[in-house]
Amino acid sequence: MPVIELEAKIHAPVEVVFDLSRSIDLHVKSTAHTKETAIAGRTNGLIGLGEDVTWQATHFGVRQHLTTKITQHDRPRHFRDSMVRGAFRRFDHDHVFKSDEDGTLMKDRFDYTSPLGFLGRIADILFLKRYMTRLLQVRNELIKSVAESGEAEEFLIGR
Repeated sequence: MPVIELEAKIHAPVEVVFDLSRSIDLHVKSTAHTKETAIAGRTNGLIGLGEDVTWQATHFGVRQHLTTKITQHDRPRHFRDSMVRGAFRRFDHDHVFKSDEDGTLMKDRFDYTSPLGFLGRIADILFLKRYMTRLLQVRNELIKSVAESGEAEEFLIGR
């Protein structure tokens, strides 16, 4: 079971960073290169506990659907989105936020199991873990940029 762990230091209040991290609209912007859109469930605004979203995106030249649900939510410290349906065998993505004197420390822990057993493990080694890490890094870079620029309100509809 591969695990991806990332950290980002963001010079913005923890509540803003937490809410940007659960913004459907910001997520769509961060994945524009995969043509990712929210097509069912919560399709805009801020996703919350018990809500789900179905994403449609093109990865590796294949259009895919993935449904995730917010299974844990403790604003502004932590939330978890877990796969309900999709290409992975399973995944849990924990988002952890800690406030300090300089802003917010944001941590991601993406714990997943690839499909296809042995072939999936080979894919992890060859390209999948690197690909997923880059997707998360791009998302985190956008969260940081938006939070620090003072332009967060555009993505905080429904707050």
